[in-house]
Amino acid sequence: MLLLQEVKIATQDTKTRDAIRAAINTSTPSNSSEPTYEAHFTLPNDPHNAKGLRGNGKVYGVCSILRSDLRDKYSVNIRTVDWDSEGRISVVELTAPDSRFAVLNIYAVNGTDNPYRDPKTGVQKGTRHDRKLATHRFLAEECKTLERQGWHVLLGGDMNVAPDARDGYSKLRTFPQQHSINRADFHARLLQGKDSKQGFGGVDVWREMHRDERRYTYYPRGREWGTSCDRVDYFITGRKLWDAGLVTDSGILDSEAERGPSDHVPIWVDVAFSSSSEET
Repeated sequence: MLLLQEVKIATQDTKTRDAIRAAINTSTPSNSSEPTYEAHFTLPNDPHNAKGLRGNGKVYGVCSILRSDLRDKYSVNIRTVDWDSEGRISVVELTAPDSRFAVLNIYAVNGTDNPYRDPKTGVQKGTRHDRKLATHRFLAEECKTLERQGWHVLLGGDMNVAPDARDGYSKLRTFPQQHSINRADFHARLLQGKDSKQGFGGVDVWREMHRDERRYTYYPRGREWGTSCDRVDYFITGRKLWDAGLVTDSGILDSEAERGPSDHVPIWVDVAFSSSSEET
């Protein structure tokens, strides 16, 4: 499974989506036995907060790419959430007779002082910082609900939060103060608490596995490589999935070559769908 964020495809642009689906299934007679893939898009449908440049709607958006043969073993359902219309959340649900696994593809809100508007009326309702905090709350509740329903939960993508001082170089971003407030709220909502009255209690997979190692995922293109960087892309598992021992490895592909034309580098995680299954 491949999770992409900030794909910047307009909702009405079917041509680009079709081109992506064709590209991921390009094959020749010599490799026709290779697996095929599905691409599922969650794109913005918010005329007030996701207009894009010149109002073309080419902003935000996520894409989840799955091997088609997943459907041979699992029931697959792809959905979004009713509390987001900016194309930031896709939920891939995999169901087998003995377990259920929900993968959330996340492109989190970037907190700024720009206005946030009601998606239906356009009336201003605070700032993008306020929307970021609301998204933390909604996301934590979504994850807690899934766990109560018996799902293993995995979040992956661009969280737009560097969790602590080890995750920023040359230093963690703390000014203006709202960034520190957003970070504390993210911890409280998603990385702390183990009951329904507290946060989701998730596990930052890379940090848990690599402890005090300093590696980064965001390298802005306007700066010399390695002079300013943050770890804002990572996987978070539910405590249930982590305690089951099904998360086996994780990594960051942090090189200029892997960054390509982006300003983020790829990350990966190995998760066994069940104790007796192949990794996915």
